[in-house]
Amino acid sequence: MTTTYQVGILTISDRGASGQYEDRSGPLIARYLQEKTPWQISKQTIVPDEFPTIAHTLKQWCDEGIHLILTTGGTGFAPRDITPEATRSIIERETPGIAEALRAESLKITRHAMLSRGIAGIRGHTLIINLPGSPKAVKENLDILLPVLPHALDLLNESPGSESQHRTV
Repeated sequence: MTTTYQVGILTISDRGASGQYEDRSGPLIARYLQEKTPWQISKQTIVPDEFPTIAHTLKQWCDEGIHLILTTGGTGFAPRDITPEATRSIIERETPGIAEALRAESLKITRHAMLSRGIAGIRGHTLIINLPGSPKAVKENLDILLPVLPHALDLLNESPGSESQHRTV
């Protein structure tokens, strides 16, 4: 049985939030997940690179029961790139393996992957993953993530049989 999880997509972009720039990464994430998973996109919005706004939105979505939040943007070196810091302020447990895997695999494609500061973590029963802002990088990261996300969400939400893959005979 496949579980239908609720997904939130949060684009972090000053220009996108002000209407000066068309968000391409958020819609790409939505299309990708709609094509490849049974999950429902429950929340999708664009916010500016403002620490309190990012943290409040993430916390609110977690508290509303969203199972997976994918952020896009704000993970680089620019002074206003604060998505990892805002994310870290509201998570309860960091999941470094996810961010490490995304960077390691992305480095095989571009050296610029080492400039990504994205993190991943858990708040309650919600998994939050910071993705880059570039649509190309978002697609590459989703290709890396998708094979493990169903199992990660099943474990996090204690779905029946989710730990069966971990038992030894």
